[in-house]
Amino acid sequence: MKKYLVIGNPIEHSLSPKLHNYWFEKNNINASYDRRKINKSEIQGIINEIKDNKLDGINVTVPFKTDVIPFLDTLSEEAQITQSVNTIYIHDKKLVGHNTDIKGFELSLKDTQFDLNNKSIFILGAGGVVPSIIYALEKLGASKIIVSNRTKQKTEKLKKYFSNISIADWGDQPDFDMIINATSLGLNKEDNINLNFKNMNKEKLFYDVIYNPKETNFLRTGKNLGCKISNGKMMFIYQALEAFKLWHKVQPEINEDLKSFLDV
Repeated sequence: MKKYLVIGNPIEHSLSPKLHNYWFEKNNINASYDRRKINKSEIQGIINEIKDNKLDGINVTVPFKTDVIPFLDTLSEEAQITQSVNTIYIHDKKLVGHNTDIKGFELSLKDTQFDLNNKSIFILGAGGVVPSIIYALEKLGASKIIVSNRTKQKTEKLKKYFSNISIADWGDQPDFDMIINATSLGLNKEDNINLNFKNMNKEKLFYDVIYNPKETNFLRTGKNLGCKISNGKMMFIYQALEAFKLWHKVQPEINEDLKSFLDV
């Protein structure tokens, strides 16, 4: 039986095991998928488990998407550009780091039918999935990307890779057509993002990469303003689909039964 893992910290909220194990059953694949909460010091040990054939592949979530890179043999073009890895697999006896978050975000945006062309995007957060989001937004024709993070140093580091982005101080609120919460604020029910959204027109999109819980306070604010909202459910499903195809050479099905099963 093949074995797969998602690693991160925190990891309890992750629905990756539920999703991948569902697809294993539907596609008659003899494999198991689990989650493991780790510390940074344990990354090398996890990577060694792949080298020793104890694991067949790993998904990586926050805060280790950059930390795993030094332990890999090579990176895909997407992972190289974003310096972010969320999927690890073996190819030609080499450990490869890949980034399926980009494709996941792109496909989820198409589902919202929000036209990004010449739009201004405001991103809250600078770690984890943000490089992938910026890369996808640039590809899709966004005219302006503004990033704000509680630790400004992280935002300035992003600018080394994406020179066209603008930086806003945490708490400032520039004009935007779409706002993305890419922080962990929202994983807990009491979390709030303290921005003033008064006098907001209804043409804007509030997008939260968090999918569990399915409606964060951030999204509830957008909904109360009459704006369009979207959580990270479809991004999560699409990035998992891309990893699944890489590992198993099988295109799993995304349908209403799956969405209902995940309850997100």
